[in-house]
Amino acid sequence: MQEKVATPRLSSGPVGTPYAMYAEIATLHSLQKPRTDASAETSFIVATQVMELLFGLLRHEWVQAQRALRADDLPEAMEALRRGLGVQDVLIGSWDLLATLTPSQFNAFRGHLGEASGFQSHAYRHLEFLLGNKSAAMLRLHQAAPEVHTDLTTALNGPSLYDDVLAVLDRHGLRIPLSHLERDWTAPYEAHAEVEKAWQTVYTNEAHRDLERLAELLLDVAERVTRWRQRHQSAVKRAMGAKPGTAGSSGLSWLRKAVEQDVFPELWTVRNEL
Repeated sequence: MQEKVATPRLSSGPVGTPYAMYAEIATLHSLQKPRTDASAETSFIVATQVMELLFGLLRHEWVQAQRALRADDLPEAMEALRRGLGVQDVLIGSWDLLATLTPSQFNAFRGHLGEASGFQSHAYRHLEFLLGNKSAAMLRLHQAAPEVHTDLTTALNGPSLYDDVLAVLDRHGLRIPLSHLERDWTAPYEAHAEVEKAWQTVYTNEAHRDLERLAELLLDVAERVTRWRQRHQSAVKRAMGAKPGTAGSSGLSWLRKAVEQDVFPELWTVRNEL
């Protein structure tokens, strides 16, 4: 286990390089605290921490995109989504750190995880809420952390990223049903034929080329979400098979269902009509 190093502060004198102080490098390297001597545990911890940082960065970009959409600033919204694509690519690649974890390597420290599970990540849950995959039941996991609970409650009760996109379409004269403009934001998004028709107009009318570019960026986001879920499923299948997850989840079967769930569904089904 690494010895914890005191965090240098800019006001405390010449105790480290400006780089180390700016990025809190000492604190960062003090956070890996394996509970066993298993060599793979450190990789598992680092991979988990890297993913959490990237979840937070992706949330930042998607929230920025939402704000821009609400201000009808499509260029800024699309720029935030493009930055997010890079984050998603790194997230997908981060599974390489765990992709070759064997059952014996994982079992060497799995018992020390207790009930800890990535299923409990509030940053990832916020991303799912932004994607429209809402579930009030998930808030119960975070009742002991008031700030986190409040943050997730706000995301649950507000429009998803896709809801904000549909509002933009409506403001551009495309017909979005009222049921999808003033719906219960706490409910998971459900596809609607009229929304698909609106996207069909976007793809077939030259006047909406800016919205078509937005649609393709959203598909880039959706495709990466699916690839992330596939890599997650594959890593779990390889390391632990179909055994229940550490927090009591169904593990592999739950992940399989997630892989099969399309994000922004009408952007996929509209292709049947183009």
